[in-house]
Amino acid sequence: MPAYVIARLQDAAPHPDIAEYIDRIPATFTPYGGRFLVHVTPHETVEGTWPGAVVMIGFPDLTQARAWWNSPAYQEIAPLRSRHIEGDIIMVEGVPEGYEPSGAAKAVREAAAGHD
Repeated sequence: MPAYVIARLQDAAPHPDIAEYIDRIPATFTPYGGRFLVHVTPHETVEGTWPGAVVMIGFPDLTQARAWWNSPAYQEIAPLRSRHIEGDIIMVEGVPEGYEPSGAAKAVREAAAGHD
């Protein structure tokens, strides 16, 4: 199942460490099958609030995403970002091709029936 690392990063003042981080990060995730899907491109908030920038990296699976995150290569450069940009970062597993949400809807109906 594909997996994704999604970051919502707060706006930060430009800093040379951030530029170095951006230059170096692809070499850290490429060995794990990672690739940028979204990288600080403008986004449109259609509900709620979502300040900052969005970054999304796709991986073949959650095991590879975790291996990248914990890799010495990534951990070496992570402070270049974290010292200058606050944000929220999550890892999430995708759904299989042909996913049908009716099972999730059924579970919600059953849970809701128990709360009447």
